[in-house]
Amino acid sequence: MAGPDPAELRRVVDAFPPAPDGDDAADRVDDLLDGTYGRLIGEWYPDLAALTESYAAGDVLREDVLEHVEGVPSFRLSDGAAPLPERRRALAAADETAAEVTEIAGWYATLRSMLDDDPDDLTRGELLLHGFGYVLAHGLFLGASSPRRVVRRLRLAYRSVGVDIDETESEAGAERTTFTCPYRNAGSRIYGEKWVCHEKLDRVDDGYVTYLEERGIDYQRPRGCDEGERCYSTVARDGPELWWPKTAPAAIGGRS
Repeated sequence: MAGPDPAELRRVVDAFPPAPDGDDAADRVDDLLDGTYGRLIGEWYPDLAALTESYAAGDVLREDVLEHVEGVPSFRLSDGAAPLPERRRALAAADETAAEVTEIAGWYATLRSMLDDDPDDLTRGELLLHGFGYVLAHGLFLGASSPRRVVRRLRLAYRSVGVDIDETESEAGAERTTFTCPYRNAGSRIYGEKWVCHEKLDRVDDGYVTYLEERGIDYQRPRGCDEGERCYSTVARDGPELWWPKTAPAAIGGRS
């Protein structure tokens, strides 16, 4: 099954940098980062630790942990490709206040990379599904060079396999599709809920991701399946949007 070793994931999660010495430093960093630091250590990280234990117990899938990791509180450093100079200076000041600002960025990069698919960790069947999706994408997205055109083809593909499109949204160049997945409980008695839907069928979507990424399109495959069967995916132009903790302070230097 795709996903990191539970013990290794727990080791990385436990390595989260501790709060800086002294309340003044922590408060100063939180003020500079508009409360992002406080939300990260006070809300997001405890939930991550709990999810990690659930993952180790087999109660949740890698996808559930990944969704939480992708939803980390963020401090924006750019508006799309346009830099936000004041925020970059604020991040540099926060980094000067506490070394943990850089340490968290490095820790987050390690955590995020653990949850990405590693071809070496995929089974032969999963690799075949990824390859099938990649080959299929050449025909499905042929001539589609914008997020709007890509998402139209994607919705057509969803419908062709019995997926019901519930809602469509367009905001700031991103196209979001909310849909009902009829395969959520496929194989659940043997493998567990969502295993077929997310850990296997999503390997085909990963092939789409690879193909579109090569062409400057960011496709975020299905996320957010709730207690029902609804999920969502997004398509947007791939761009250099920067934010902490994804972006380390040294990568922007505090300048515009």
